[in-house]
Amino acid sequence: MLKNEVVVITGGAGLIGQEFVKTVVEQNGIAIIADINEEIGYKVQDDLSKELNSENIDFVKLDITSKESLFLCINYLDEKYGKIDALINNAYPRNKNFGRDVFEIEYDDFCENINMNLGGYFLSTQQFAKYFNKQRYGNIINMSSIYGVVAPKFEIYKNTNMTNAIEYAAIKGGLLHLTKYFAKYFKGQNIRINAISPGGIFDNQPQPFLDAYKEQCLNKGMLDKSDLKGTLVYLLSDMSKFVNGQNIIVDDGFVL
Repeated sequence: MLKNEVVVITGGAGLIGQEFVKTVVEQNGIAIIADINEEIGYKVQDDLSKELNSENIDFVKLDITSKESLFLCINYLDEKYGKIDALINNAYPRNKNFGRDVFEIEYDDFCENINMNLGGYFLSTQQFAKYFNKQRYGNIINMSSIYGVVAPKFEIYKNTNMTNAIEYAAIKGGLLHLTKYFAKYFKGQNIRINAISPGGIFDNQPQPFLDAYKEQCLNKGMLDKSDLKGTLVYLLSDMSKFVNGQNIIVDDGFVL
């Protein structure tokens, strides 16, 4: 369904990013791992190329908070492939103090994390949209979260060291409105932009958390990273060509 489409995945070397790379390649697309970590990025490219027996995986170093880095990325891809079909904003930049308790967060840390993450998504969307405008088409998917939709359910974190960072909620909530804003702004430019808001993704979290989380869901509980594949393909493909400015929640009913 994505034959020969060039799809850029920021944060492509991460947990969800790697699954998205696989998804694009499985649909005969060309997956671009765009990641700030060059060493890990090339390793993921090599590992997935062998696993999938595919030459349709590329790597480009990218810092979404840098206009110059975005320019070099877009220019490289344009010269190599002659087009870019889609951007998946999936990177997760944050500083070392991200996720502290509300009463322990310093103002500068809060602002830096908002700037890097939400600001980075703004900048990457802005720069890719300029290219898409000249190309006369483009598709952008923003990775938000259920915690951009509803307030945290703090009770599920009892008996664990886990919590939900207030910066994360602000970033993901802001990203959803940014998605709507850009969708309206791109009117008439043949650029689509939508969001996916996943529920929790299993990553060996402690059992008390997994049990409490499942109690809030309807069937499965925590999702596997592969559970997002169908929604991603739908939004990347022509099946959703008139879906624009929307947020698709994939959470097994957690937000209900």
